[in-house]
Amino acid sequence: MTAPTLLRAEHLIDPLGTHCRRPRLSWQLSPGSGPQLAYEVELDGEPLGPVNSDLCVLTQWPGPDLASRQRVEWRVRVRTDAGWSDWSAPATIELGLCDPDDWSAGWIEPREAERPPVGERPGYRLRRAFDIATSGDIATSGCARLYATARGVYECHLNGHRVGDLELTPGFTAYDKVLQVQTYDVTDLLRAGENAWEVILSDGWFRGRNGFNQVPDCYGRTVAFLGQLEFDGTPVAVSDGEWEWSLGPITAADLMAGQTEDRGAPSSWAPVAAADHPMDALTDSPAPPVRAVEEITPLTVRRLDAHRQIVDLAQNINGRVRLHDLGPADTVISLVHGEALDAEGDVTQSHLHAHDFVDQSVRPVGMTDRVTSAGIPGDVFEPRHTVHGFQFVRIEGHPRNLTPDDVTGVVVHTDLRRTGWFRCSDERVDKFHEATVWSFRDNACDIPTDCPQRERAGWTGDYQLFLPTAAFLFDVAGFSEKWLRDLRADARPDGCLCNFAPDPVRPLATKYANEIWQFIQGSSGWGDAITIVPWELHRAYGDEQILADCWPAMVAWVDYAAGVAAEQRHPDRQRRSPEPAPHERFVWDGGWHWGEWLEPGLHPDENGAYFEKDKGDVGTAFLHRSASLASRIGSMLGHGGEADRFAELAAQAKEAWRREFIDDEGRLAPDTQANHVRALAFGLVPDDLTAGAVDRLVELIRAAGTHLGTGFLATPDLLPVLADHGHLDVAYELLLQDTEPSWLTMIDRGATTVWEAWNGIDADGVPHESLNHYSKGAVVHFLHTHTAGIRLLDDEPAYRRFRIEPRPGGGLTHAEAEHESPYGRIRSAWTTDGDEFSLSVTVPPGTTAEVVLPDGTTTFEGPGDSHHSCRAL
Repeated sequence: MTAPTLLRAEHLIDPLGTHCRRPRLSWQLSPGSGPQLAYEVELDGEPLGPVNSDLCVLTQWPGPDLASRQRVEWRVRVRTDAGWSDWSAPATIELGLCDPDDWSAGWIEPREAERPPVGERPGYRLRRAFDIATSGDIATSGCARLYATARGVYECHLNGHRVGDLELTPGFTAYDKVLQVQTYDVTDLLRAGENAWEVILSDGWFRGRNGFNQVPDCYGRTVAFLGQLEFDGTPVAVSDGEWEWSLGPITAADLMAGQTEDRGAPSSWAPVAAADHPMDALTDSPAPPVRAVEEITPLTVRRLDAHRQIVDLAQNINGRVRLHDLGPADTVISLVHGEALDAEGDVTQSHLHAHDFVDQSVRPVGMTDRVTSAGIPGDVFEPRHTVHGFQFVRIEGHPRNLTPDDVTGVVVHTDLRRTGWFRCSDERVDKFHEATVWSFRDNACDIPTDCPQRERAGWTGDYQLFLPTAAFLFDVAGFSEKWLRDLRADARPDGCLCNFAPDPVRPLATKYANEIWQFIQGSSGWGDAITIVPWELHRAYGDEQILADCWPAMVAWVDYAAGVAAEQRHPDRQRRSPEPAPHERFVWDGGWHWGEWLEPGLHPDENGAYFEKDKGDVGTAFLHRSASLASRIGSMLGHGGEADRFAELAAQAKEAWRREFIDDEGRLAPDTQANHVRALAFGLVPDDLTAGAVDRLVELIRAAGTHLGTGFLATPDLLPVLADHGHLDVAYELLLQDTEPSWLTMIDRGATTVWEAWNGIDADGVPHESLNHYSKGAVVHFLHTHTAGIRLLDDEPAYRRFRIEPRPGGGLTHAEAEHESPYGRIRSAWTTDGDEFSLSVTVPPGTTAEVVLPDGTTTFEGPGDSHHSCRAL
C-alpha cells in the first residue's frame, strides 16, 4: 500500500524555526486507501508505537517537548484493512531560539544624527566580519543557522550572497507585542576562515508610512536589527558593538512611498549604537513566509512621449518591477505605478488619494521608485524594500525604447498553497473567479489587507466575510492564525477590537489618548471577526486549538458589545423614546458602526450623514451572531457556564432585533436588500415570516432592475440566501448580470482584480477607489458551494464528511470545482447534455460524501471516483 503524503507539522511543511514545542502532525492517505485504523509515527528513527485511531489531521505530538534549536526527522505509516502501509518520505521540524536566554546577540542601530523626513529615510547598511575556525568544507562538517529580526524591514547577505528568498522580513505584526524571528539555513553560504555579514535595514511597517492616513513612527522612532549566526549550535557572530553602519545606494525606502537608489553613492562606515529593546516579544510565525512567487512579462511597453513609456502587465498585482537596463551613468529613471490609465493613456493615481479624517488634507499616493544608474552593463534595478499594487508603470527618463524583455513584473505575497479551483461554461464567470483569486493573492502579504496600494490595512470586516472563500482557494490556516494573534494583541483592555489588525496607530493613539481613534473602534461586523474567523477555520481545518486560543478574546469582545448595547443608545432612538424599552438593552446601536459599507449609490465620503445614521439593525444582528457562535464554541471547549450565558444573550439579541426591525405587518426595516439578506442568513426572521421576507428581497432586486443592492457585509450571503430559499433562478440572474452594479461589469470593463466600489471603472472609463479589494469577490464561494456543490458540514469539520449538491442554473452547461481538503482532493464535475445531467465525484480517503442530485436523488459515497446521472431539470 502506498505511503502517506503531504506531511505537515501544525499547518506547515518542514517548518524551520518554529517555537511550537509540541507540534500537531497531519498527513494524507494515498488515493485508493481504505479507512485508517491505526498510525505509527517515527521520530529520528525511533518508532513510538502504534496508535489505534482514524485521525490523520492535527494529531497530538507523540514525543517529549522539543527544545530550542532541536531538529527532528519524522515519518508516519498507517494501517488499514489492507495492513500497514510503507513509511512515508521523511519530513523535518526544527525549532528556533524559543527563549530570550537563547540570545547572545543584542539590538544594534545606525547612529542617526537626526531622523530624515518620513518617506525619505534610507536603507541603512550594517556589516561585520567574523572568522569560523574550522578545517575543511563547512557544508560537510556541520550546519549553520542565522536567526534574525528587526524593528523595520531587513535583508541579510553573507559573503556577497543574499540569505534566503524571504521578502519584507520580519513581516507586519503588532511590533510592540509580537515580533517575528526568521531562521535560515546558511550552511552553504559560509566558509572556513573569514566571512562577511551585511544587513540592509529600512523603515518598513515599523517606522514608515502606515494605513489610510499614512502615519509614520507608529512603533518607534529608530530602526534596529537583531541577529545571531550559529555554527553547530554555537554563536560565531552576533549583532553587537563590533558592527559598522553606513548609508548606501538606497537613499530612500518606504513601503508606500517607494524606493530610491543612487548606484554611484559612496559609503562611509562608522560604529553602530547598541540599543536596549525588549526581547520578550520575539516569536515565530505560524504562517508561510512572503516570497516573490511569480514573474510576469508585460503585454506591451509603449512610448507616450519623448520622456515617458507605459508598461502594461495585463494583470493587477502586488509586487514590484525588475528593470533590466539602467542606461548610461547618471541616468535618472523613475517608475510610477498605478492600477489605471487616464484618457490620454497615462498612468493615473487620481482615484487612490486619501484624505485625513480631521483636517481633510490630501495624502500622497507614493508608489514611485527611482534609480540613478552607475552605467554598469547588465545592472538591474529591483527594489526589495517597498511593494506596490499596480498593473501599469510609467517609466520616465529612460534614454531608449524599452521592450517587454527589459521589464519584469515580480509578484510578491505570502507563499500560500493553492487548494481550490473552479471552471465552468461561461468564460466571464471564470474570469471573475480568477480576478477574485488574484485579488486575494495581492492582498495576502503577511496579513490579509484591504488593498495593496493606498491603505494596505488588515481590515477585520473584509477578512471575516471572505474567509470561507479564502479557505477554499488556499491553505490559509497558519496565515489566519498569525493574523488572529495580532488581532488579539491589539485588543483594548475592555475587550474592544480594532478595525484592523495589526493597527499600527494603536500604540500612538493609546499613548496620546487619541479620542477620535478610540471612538471609531469596535464596529459590529468588524470586531466580530474574533468569533467568525476562528469558527470558520475550525470548520475548514478541524482546528479546535484556534478556538481555545481565541476564546478569552471572544468572551471579552461579546461582553464588550453587549455592554455597549446595554449602556448606549443611538440619538435617533433616544429622541423617539426618551425612556428605553426593556428589550433595548440588547439593541446594539450605540458606539461606532461601519454598517453595510459601500452599498450601490451610497458613498460615505460624499454623504457625511452616513456616519451618523442608526445602524442598530446591523449591530444587533451581529451581536446575535457572535453570541451564538460563542455559545457553541464554549460548549465545545467545556465552558458550559459561559456557553449558557451566551446562548441566553443570543436569544435576547434575536428577540430585540425582531421587536425593533420587524413591524406589525411583518415587514423588515430598514427595507434594504442587505437587511433582508442578513436577517435570513442569521436566522433572525421567524418561520412564519420567512417566505414574506424572501419575497420582499426578490421584489427589491427586481425593483432595482435585477441588480444587487448590497455592500460589504451582506454580499457573500446574497446568492446563497436566494438559492436556499427557492429562488435559484434569481441568484443566477444576479451572478450573470452585466450592467452596473454587478460582478460581470468589472470583467466587461477590463478588471483583472475585484473592485472596492461597484463603479470602480465607470461607464466613462474613470477609475474610483481601489481596483483591488477582494471583499466583493466572496460571491465566488457560491460557485464552489452551489454551482459545483461542494459543501462543508458543521458537525464534521475539515471535510471529514461533506456534501456534494450541485445546483445548475443560469444557462451553464458544465461546471467543475476541486478542493484540496485536509484529507485530500475533492472533485465535483457536472455537465448537461439535452435532458441528462451527469456528475463525476471524487471523494478522498478517510472521508464520506453525501451526493445529492438536482432531482433529489441522494447517495452516500466513500473514497474514490463515482459517476451519477439524472434527468436534467
